[in-house]
Amino acid sequence: MAKNKQLNFNHAAPDLDLFDITGKTVRLSSLWAERPLVLAFTRHFGCTQCKEMLDELVQGRERIERAGLGIAVVMHAAPEAAAAFARQYAPGLLCLADPERKAYQAYGLERGNLFQTFLNPKVWSAVSRSGKKGYRVEPPPAGQDAMQMSGTFIISPEGQIALPYYYDHIADHPSIDLLLSGVLSTPWSQPFDGPVGAHEPDRK
Repeated sequence: MAKNKQLNFNHAAPDLDLFDITGKTVRLSSLWAERPLVLAFTRHFGCTQCKEMLDELVQGRERIERAGLGIAVVMHAAPEAAAAFARQYAPGLLCLADPERKAYQAYGLERGNLFQTFLNPKVWSAVSRSGKKGYRVEPPPAGQDAMQMSGTFIISPEGQIALPYYYDHIADHPSIDLLLSGVLSTPWSQPFDGPVGAHEPDRK
């Protein structure tokens, strides 16, 4: 992936219109206006690692929301197809349809190379682990790209990238603990313009 197209810490988060699973237009900035947002991108609907990542977000949703963050998942599919996939693999999560992959392009998520997608030993180890959980490797539906990379971002209420997480390979999704830990344990709700890693004093 071309590094110069990737977003860095404190870059302005691209703001554009996507669709929810009913076909209603959703402006991304409306999702981070009041609290930091975890913005996670899937690959294609046959991807075992995407299903595992969504399961982790579903299971961790209460922890994430208690920490003061919202969650939105972007899928490169039309609303109707995204709705069917979301019902099965992302119940309770806000899922957005991006059939033209406008958000993928804006956030620097491009097509991976063979080592990032199919020829990486870490990927096949992850596929094996996912298989034990019941996730099968399946071909992408028509119109989806098996080489598409994914990523996860945390965006501040000021509309800045607080965490840009680009996958080294397709099984490289971040853990819930990483999403909750902030930068050196500084809460995501605080702007990083003061001492990073500073904690609130304990209150008795």
